[in-house]
Amino acid sequence: MSEVMDDERETRLSADNLIRLLEDDILNSVLKPGDRLDEQSLARRFEVSRTPVREALRHLASSGLVDIRKNQGATVKRLTTAELIEMFQIMAEYEGLSARLSARRMTRDELTEMRKWHDECAARAEKEDHDGFYEANNLLHDTIFRGSRNVFLQVESRKLRNRLNVYRRHITTPRKMAKSVIEHRGIVDAIVAGDEELAHSLMRQHVDLLAGAAADVLLALETENLE
Repeated sequence: MSEVMDDERETRLSADNLIRLLEDDILNSVLKPGDRLDEQSLARRFEVSRTPVREALRHLASSGLVDIRKNQGATVKRLTTAELIEMFQIMAEYEGLSARLSARRMTRDELTEMRKWHDECAARAEKEDHDGFYEANNLLHDTIFRGSRNVFLQVESRKLRNRLNVYRRHITTPRKMAKSVIEHRGIVDAIVAGDEELAHSLMRQHVDLLAGAAADVLLALETENLE
């Protein structure tokens, strides 16, 4: 009986590790939307049996990162243009609310951290450092979410951001980086000034505008997959 329990625990640990590894690969575009996730290949890659692989894929499917279809296996979830636009619209509401609450609740240290990441975004954009900007941008938005002091908002928004990040990464072009820096400056200034309405409006518009690039992003991803 104890051996069975040990096997189950080992499988659970293996599945948990696989979930984190596969999630990282998906969110960092190592695995792209539409990529096939073959159980046998993944088991060989991670040197585990197919049982934890199957469990990890089921978990990722429940979180919206993977599609599992009968007789077709698993693939990285590919959103439709309509789905992507709808998700960006919801994200805009989450981010707008976080900016409004942060304008009311952020501490002095958090305001300093927010300014730091804004400055880092500007520096990375000037150097046309795509990856550096992407990371600094995420940290800037994370700081604003934490400043909201709303744990439920942070948890729910993180789930949605995880599904959108692969697409947001592809939106990060030199021209859009420069435009984002300008928009960030307005948001940061509004939060520092404690202007809740302006912070909400500017952040909501900033994120909602990304939805307009959804078709371009999907087209770019499809072109990459054909190459």
